[in-house]
Amino acid sequence: MDTSLLADSWTFTWIILPLLIFLARVLDVSIGTLRLIFVAKGYRLYAPLLGFFEVIIWLLAIGQIMQHLDNIIAFIAYGLGFAMGNYVGIFLEEKISLGSVVLRIIPKKETTELINYLRESDFGVTAVDIEGKSGKQKMIFMILKRKDLKDALKVVNTFNPNAFYSV
Repeated sequence: MDTSLLADSWTFTWIILPLLIFLARVLDVSIGTLRLIFVAKGYRLYAPLLGFFEVIIWLLAIGQIMQHLDNIIAFIAYGLGFAMGNYVGIFLEEKISLGSVVLRIIPKKETTELINYLRESDFGVTAVDIEGKSGKQKMIFMILKRKDLKDALKVVNTFNPNAFYSV
């Protein structure tokens, strides 16, 4: 089959090529987002490896743009792919949940049961005496893996539903 006929066809130029450019940008920007996170976290092996694939995919996409400078749909696909790639990269990073967070909890009511349950559930808990508008209370500090944050917040909301917390 003669592939030059496909590359010169209206369908390829105005539908398939912009779609491929869009997908390439989604992929390369998603990889770039993850690469930056890996750089910040100090993953010395993963960041350069991701960077290699990111730039190869980018070169392929920009090469097609340069060959089709008269195709406005390709330009739009390039921009949309960039935007969607940011979204996908952030989504993937949230799913991977690398790193740790500090959870500060300022309760609305007594915390003894909450503190005991968190400790029994193998969460590291530091309780500090505080005094606020409603009197003496304990503020809770926790350092935990990001992937465990949802579980910890479920426990907090079960025992102390109106507690104020910051991450």
